[in-house]
Amino acid sequence: MARGRAVITLRGLNRALLHRQLLLERAPLPVPDAIEHLVGMQAQEPLSPYYGLWSRLRDFTPDALGDLLTGGGVARAPLHRATIHLVTAADHARVEPVLRAMVRRRFASSPFRAVLAGLDQDDLVRAGAELLAERPRTRPELGRALAERWPGLDPDSLGFAVTYLLPVVQLPPRGVWGRSGRAVWADAARWLGAVGEDGDPAGFVRRYLAAFGPATVKDVQLWSGLTRLKDVLRGLDLRVLTDESGRELYDVPDGPLPDPDTPAPVRFLPEFDNLLLGHDDRTRVISVEDYRRGIVIGGKPTLLVDGFVHGIWKLSQGLDVQVFRPLTAAQHADVLAEGTRLLAFAGVEGEVRITA
Repeated sequence: MARGRAVITLRGLNRALLHRQLLLERAPLPVPDAIEHLVGMQAQEPLSPYYGLWSRLRDFTPDALGDLLTGGGVARAPLHRATIHLVTAADHARVEPVLRAMVRRRFASSPFRAVLAGLDQDDLVRAGAELLAERPRTRPELGRALAERWPGLDPDSLGFAVTYLLPVVQLPPRGVWGRSGRAVWADAARWLGAVGEDGDPAGFVRRYLAAFGPATVKDVQLWSGLTRLKDVLRGLDLRVLTDESGRELYDVPDGPLPDPDTPAPVRFLPEFDNLLLGHDDRTRVISVEDYRRGIVIGGKPTLLVDGFVHGIWKLSQGLDVQVFRPLTAAQHADVLAEGTRLLAFAGVEGEVRITA
């Protein structure tokens, strides 16, 4: 039921999102608490969460996350949108059951599924589980082993199917700062100690709103990959707002709504950060002009200036920053200062170079 209705401006939505994403001010949170507050972090690029957490947390160091990965306190798994996300072990048990059916549906619509037409899916799941019970394996290793049982079927598709149809995690050293490794998959229950069975879609949606709201039904669905969430949202006790175009936005009753004129510091975000991918309408963080031109995509590391995407960046021999429009003198100084801190965090020598 709605508790009231008010209009929120685009800039108000921007500041609310930045605040809830811990980007207005670095938070003094432990790493697991931050990851859970964000309801997981995009980890398709293994090192992305390190830069995402550095921009959000005080005194963050790579070891703070790397040690959690190697110790099993956090894990990388196919979750939201069937893409790799970083979650705590405790949150995996809460989040994965909600998303499990969606991940399997994504496989059913993938090109790999067509290759396996006619194969009994339950048989494949059992065979894959038996192989992962023996030891963790890469997708090629899974595929070759399964192809011995089903000769003539594409091994790559067989290996891919198992990692979609079973609750699995990717093991370190992949994703550990300063190390490298192949994508080795393990049974989630064996690596984390348990796997969740009872999903709570309502709780999952409420957590999204606390970290990304106010938001529309389409926003929640795009971020998660789930569908038909309108009834879930309408069944919750939520605040209902309206944006400037008249769209209905849902929010947790106590969700903070900072003053739209709250200063927003320069922030460097990694590729695929959910700040950019967490809404159907991304104009709350990308200017309408840039959004329409398609100039910003989630796959590029992005620069925020005054709360909105203002450019992209790349670490090489120093830090290269390409801005989409001119910076004021104060903004230029802020980008140089934050970029210098980014170089120190990444352990990269060189200077910050800003180009248009």
